[in-house]
Amino acid sequence: MAKRHVYAVVDPATGKLVKEYPTATDEVVDAALDAAADAYAGWSRQTSVAERARLLHAVAALHDERGAHLAEIIHREMGKTLEEAVGEVEFSASIYRYYAENAEKFLADEPIELLEGEGTAFVRRGPVGVLLGIMPWNYPYYQVARFAAPNLALGNTIVLKHASQCPESSAALQQLFTDAGLPRGCYVNVHATGEQIGRVIADPRVRGVSFTGSERAGAEVAEKAGRSLKKVVLELGGSDPFIVLSTDDLDATVRAAVETRFENAGQACNAGKRFIVAEDLYDAFLGKFTEQVLALTDGLAPLSSVAAAEYVEEQVGRAVGEGATFVSARQREGAYFPPGVLTGLSPASPTAAEELFGPVATVYRVGSEDEAVELANSTPYGLGSYVFTTDPEQALRVADRIDAGMVFVNGVGLEGAELPFGGVKLSGFGRELGRAGIDEFANRKLIRTART
Repeated sequence: MAKRHVYAVVDPATGKLVKEYPTATDEVVDAALDAAADAYAGWSRQTSVAERARLLHAVAALHDERGAHLAEIIHREMGKTLEEAVGEVEFSASIYRYYAENAEKFLADEPIELLEGEGTAFVRRGPVGVLLGIMPWNYPYYQVARFAAPNLALGNTIVLKHASQCPESSAALQQLFTDAGLPRGCYVNVHATGEQIGRVIADPRVRGVSFTGSERAGAEVAEKAGRSLKKVVLELGGSDPFIVLSTDDLDATVRAAVETRFENAGQACNAGKRFIVAEDLYDAFLGKFTEQVLALTDGLAPLSSVAAAEYVEEQVGRAVGEGATFVSARQREGAYFPPGVLTGLSPASPTAAEELFGPVATVYRVGSEDEAVELANSTPYGLGSYVFTTDPEQALRVADRIDAGMVFVNGVGLEGAELPFGGVKLSGFGRELGRAGIDEFANRKLIRTART
């Protein structure tokens, strides 16, 4: 029988195969579901919120303790710099800690004031069962933390299918959860195929699905889940606008623009990608911005794979063919794509509607606030957005008009464990993190008593 090597670590910096992992057999997938269902029937029903919170504290502590080792793994798997990888591990630890510290408050009974009649009523939040998580490669630990932390606090159990290029980090997470004391079946990592995942979604023991990835794959997951009446949370692509209407410190604004676009080599769904600049600032912004972007050339990490870099190269080529100008210092070499700036791209061109998932920024000139908002809303995506202005009233006015799940005003890198994360339009639906993240897969059960 031929080997089924689908999961593999290929170092993007060198293109060398590090290790291959066989995909799971159908028996292994079934065993994962059995274990998760058994854990839900037992562990979930027998533990208190406080006990589950203690386990999450242990998970957070092990992220801190193993930070250097965990960072090295994803540096090798998907090319993230060690500094950014350590930061991701630390942020993930903060998410587990946040839910450990707030779970009892979030899950406290919610009394309802009765309009008529005697007795009492309240809402009690509880788990719904086994959940399937399908995670991407760009933030191997953070993406899992956003999904796993609130749901383990709630008492749901998890079957986790990670990206095929993340088998080493997903195994490290499985070991970490085990070492933290979570019983067998609470969190189960499985190297499943797409066909197997389709069957898992349909399995009656699975009560919900969380997916982060492309809109095409998200639509397929949602379609399969819909047929089985399963709830889905989707966090998909983004082409976030970064609007600059006024500034009292152009250098700081430019630094913020560079920071948001080129973190993780430009491979972040909620990075600022389209820079929409008022015409009186455009020339100065573009000059400083381009200078700083080109200065990143020697230090930028590779993209996650050669294929990813080739696709960005193809997109840039199409944009240039549609009339845009691309400025960069080098040509693509393997998985390394040189940072660059696109200008002159018509908002009506086909490429302008796509997500550029790499170290390329598109810069537009606009003549008014209305034009800026119209351009910001001109893509099918609606994940995050950024507004820079010295006018507080304008900031809130523009924030209200932007079709996005998140708006960040006069700053970047402002995400936190306490802040809900998610989008609208083709960027998906549902929210992760914050209080909203623990409610997505909760049974908000009404308990009404006629007399006390």
